Formats: sequence, C-alpha cells, structure tokens
Amino acid sequence: MSPHFLNIHFKEPDFSAEEIEKIITKFKPVSFSKNDYLLAEGKVENLYWIIESGFARSYVVDTTGNDITTNFYSVGDVAIDWTSFFLRQPTRENIQALTDCVCWQLDFDTFQELFHSIQNFREKGRAVLVNSYFTLKKHSISIVADQAKERYLTLVKEKPHLVQNVSLKHIATYLGITDTSLSRIRKEISEG
Repeated sequence: MSPHFLNIHFKEPDFSAEEIEKIITKFKPVSFSKNDYLLAEGKVENLYWIIESGFARSYVVDTTGNDITTNFYSVGDVAIDWTSFFLRQPTRENIQALTDCVCWQLDFDTFQELFHSIQNFREKGRAVLVNSYFTLKKHSISIVADQAKERYLTLVKEKPHLVQNVSLKHIATYLGITDTSLSRIRKEISEG
C-alpha cells in the first residue's frame, strides 16, 4: 500500500503540489479479504473508497432473495453509493470485495472539508460523480434496449479485465441474464 498510487488521481497540473500533499495525507489504506463488505445494506455510506488492487461489486437483493450485481469496481475506481453518501440515507446496496482488495479511504467529513476548500478536488469529485451517473444510465438503457449478447460484448470490450477475473454468476446478474444464457452466449462467440 503506497500513497503513490493516489498520485494517479491527484496529479499536476490538475492539482498544485500543496493540494496533492493535503489530499493524499487525508486518505487511509485499508485491506479487505475476499467477501468482506466495504458497505452493507441498511448502513449510511460514510466512506469514499478508491481501489488500488482487487475487484469488488455492488449488489442488491431482489424480492425473491437473489443478489443482483449493480456495478463492478477495479483498480482506480471509486467504490461508493453516491446517493447514501450525499443524502445521508441508509443504502439498499452492498459493496463486497470479490477478491482480496487494497483500498484508500476518505471519511465523509474529510471529503466535505476537501470538497469545500480545494476547488480542483471539488471539480474532480463532480467529474467522477457525473461519469458514474452516465455509466449507470447507459447500463440501465442497455438492459432494456440491447440483446443480451450485445450487452456481453460491450462489457468485454469496455472492461475485459472484469470478464477475466469475476465470476460468471455475477456477470450474468449484472447483464440481466441467467448463468445458462451467459454460457450459451460465450459458446456462440467462441465458435463464431
């Protein structure tokens, strides 16, 4: 765990050397084992996480008790329930480590302090939030408007590292299909 990892997110010329120092010293490294929770349903999101290594996912439990993956997180991603974080409401999602993970944590109060005192931190935060919204919107439209095979091919193209490192069961629920359908799609593509 090296704070140098954070220099990927907070670097010149976007931030001054003083701002980088102030920001990076506020983050704390935390290690998670596979299946540990970064956030559990019913809790208020108090932590902003940046993943240095490993994979995590967010999921909700549907009305029949199945867990449905809503997002994946990997190196460099911010893993957070933005709604819970900003509105201070209990989350309906869980964020769980799929592998051993190293993350950098910033608590809500410190995030607010940096957000209000460093304009570039505020702009970076807004950019991450907006990008997260666009990704969510694109995925929800794809679930309705695209064929399952098309959704899978898009995931392979945009996030090949996920397909290689995450269980097919979680990928299937994220794509809104069954494991069997995903296996059939993968077989078709490999024979293609």
